[in-house]
Amino acid sequence: MLPVISEELAAKVFEEIFKDMPEWRKQMIHYIKDENPEINTAIIEAANKSDLDPKAVALGAYMSYKLIELATRENEKLMGFTE
Repeated sequence: MLPVISEELAAKVFEEIFKDMPEWRKQMIHYIKDENPEINTAIIEAANKSDLDPKAVALGAYMSYKLIELATRENEKLMGFTE
């Protein structure tokens, strides 16, 4: 089950992204390469195989990944789980 993404969390992530979108996207490329290379490969493949702007497709995927990742952490803290 996917975590609930709060409006506050979404606003925080969007603020970070839109300060310098190209730089944020580049940072996420490197982050996900290390964190989850299979997802990174899938994102790049989808971006390159679509008729849409590859950078826009990648941005959407990286943004979704980041929102889900942070919401998962937030939900785990609320439930008292620790790693």
